[in-house]
Amino acid sequence: MPADRTATQANTPSNLGGHAPTRLPAVTVDTYNAELRDPEGFVGDRASKRAFQAILDDWRDLARHAGEDPFGEEPSEKLPKKKIEQALTKGDPEAAAVVHSAIEEFAQELATVIRRFLRLKAWRDTQRIVVGGGLRAGRMGELAISRAGILLRAETSHDIALTPIRHHPDEAGLIGAVHLSPAWIFRGHDAILAVDIGGTNIRCGIVELRLRQAEDLSEARVAAFDLWRHRDEKPTREDAVTRLGGMLEELIRRAEREGRRLAPFVGIGCPGLIEPDGSIDRGSQNLPGNWASADFHLPGRIQAMLPEIDGHEPMVLMHNDAVVQGLSEVPFQTDVERWGVLTIGTGLGNARFTNRKRGADED
Repeated sequence: MPADRTATQANTPSNLGGHAPTRLPAVTVDTYNAELRDPEGFVGDRASKRAFQAILDDWRDLARHAGEDPFGEEPSEKLPKKKIEQALTKGDPEAAAVVHSAIEEFAQELATVIRRFLRLKAWRDTQRIVVGGGLRAGRMGELAISRAGILLRAETSHDIALTPIRHHPDEAGLIGAVHLSPAWIFRGHDAILAVDIGGTNIRCGIVELRLRQAEDLSEARVAAFDLWRHRDEKPTREDAVTRLGGMLEELIRRAEREGRRLAPFVGIGCPGLIEPDGSIDRGSQNLPGNWASADFHLPGRIQAMLPEIDGHEPMVLMHNDAVVQGLSEVPFQTDVERWGVLTIGTGLGNARFTNRKRGADED
């Protein structure tokens, strides 16, 4: 940190950082982080990674009562994802039947959750929902999404398309950061830094803009990537922030070694309801420590930790992680007006967008 920065200054965002607005260059964020409840708790919890694991456990119990569990004694939350995926394509038919049964039940739950979202005023007239998050990264996730889409289309009241997110979920949450600011800001540069904070992992990357190939940023890609599984280490909030700053500094050095012209910009996706100053109001309960504090401003902290980039203090903008992951789809959703994103991970992230008219990003 520069010597002339005080602790207070380091913890308070300047005019070069904070919460990205709801009116973005290509879309308006109509709503995000909707917290639907029923008597059993948060509705979204019924369509999370943990929910799928619980459903799989139930079907394994049924198989065990009828004979034996084809997956052995290891609980579903500990089962390697690769082992579950392989059951769908080869191996024991009973194991495949158990997984298919879990997928069907989970798809029913996902369709029920989506129906609840579509009743919200801010989600009305949604024409397409893109599904991302960790569960989507595999065959079982794709099957669950496709099956839920069929269930929704079978109802005449829900003429809606359900599609898997285009990029791998590990990369979508980074690529979406390029749409937090107008593309013209990045001209003259090759790449930006991006951060995707989740309840299990923190991902940092260098996102190559490739504006010469496509001015709409549809060719943006992750050129370098670092992942820290913080859930295994259970760090404090300060430990997590320090580790994140170190990951970004190393990526800056890597960009310099590789001759990449980084823009002085960092885009962050983070769980929760983000306040205008970059603090988090609520929804960050799965992160290490207390992130939902009025005196904790991650954009300002990151801005103060990083060196100048291309001779400028970096701008650090943060938005909800589901919003940023959804933004990776901006160039590919121009054929509809209103669309949303659901991210199936530790919880169920959500956001709804309305496309803005071409040329409206110049203000």
